[in-house]
Amino acid sequence: MTQLQIGDTAPDFVLPASNGEDVSLSDYRGQNVVLYFYPKDMTTACIQESCDFRDANAEMLKHNTVILGISLDTVKSHQRFIEKKELPFLLLADTEHAVCELYGVWQLKKLYGREYMGLVRSTFLIDADGKLVQEWRKVRVKGHAEQVFEAVQQLRQAAR
Repeated sequence: MTQLQIGDTAPDFVLPASNGEDVSLSDYRGQNVVLYFYPKDMTTACIQESCDFRDANAEMLKHNTVILGISLDTVKSHQRFIEKKELPFLLLADTEHAVCELYGVWQLKKLYGREYMGLVRSTFLIDADGKLVQEWRKVRVKGHAEQVFEAVQQLRQAAR
């Protein structure tokens, strides 16, 4: 598959969500979507990133923007994560990494000299028309939610 480009229509998908329903990206047409991919529930960096998005959620909603998290974890794991960390948004279960592949975040990784396929922490900002307007790949967690919120604010100003 070719690399996703800014301005492309974001690939639609349907995944099971933490609310027990199937959710598709197209369900959110008319709203901006922050779609963040993270490696694993209840791990240090993923907790920090998710809690940072949790803390930004109310402001995001004021800017017509919803947050959706995606990892390889199961719906049950997501439900525990949400409960434990009081996350106000849906987490989606991509257990077969199909959506990760669509977005180009399922990649070869290296750890201690060992190579393996895994999810690379990444975030995508999708506008109300379903177009990709910004992406962050190989994300460093510290300050990331703030960067995304700044982009959401700029998107809102540009839409006026």
